[in-house]
Amino acid sequence: MFRHAPSLADIEALAQAAVERLPELFRSHLGNVILKVQDFPDEDVIQAMGLESEWDILGLYWGHHVGNPGAEYSGALPPTIYLYRRPMLDEWAHGQDTLAALVTHVLVHEVGHHFGLSDDDMHAIEASLD
Repeated sequence: MFRHAPSLADIEALAQAAVERLPELFRSHLGNVILKVQDFPDEDVIQAMGLESEWDILGLYWGHHVGNPGAEYSGALPPTIYLYRRPMLDEWAHGQDTLAALVTHVLVHEVGHHFGLSDDDMHAIEASLD
């Protein structure tokens, strides 16, 4: 599918396609969530998450989850899902999943954090997308 390493835009397109396959109940609550694809997390994220290296994280949800009463404070930044291209490409190169499946997996996990879901809930949602 890819002749060269997938770009930030390629990862974003795969993530947008995954969002479109989510059940409407979830999509309807993602309108204010920003999706950002970056090569790596910034130094603040590395420190805040206690990571040993920039390669140790594939994605991150930053913000309050749906239903959290603190989410409506004035001046709060919008919730954001970050996908980290280089760590995902490394995982993809060493794994057996397609890149689309990996991006979907990471995206669903981060969307789950937006809704305050458990890991089991997220696995069930991901299974329903296949």
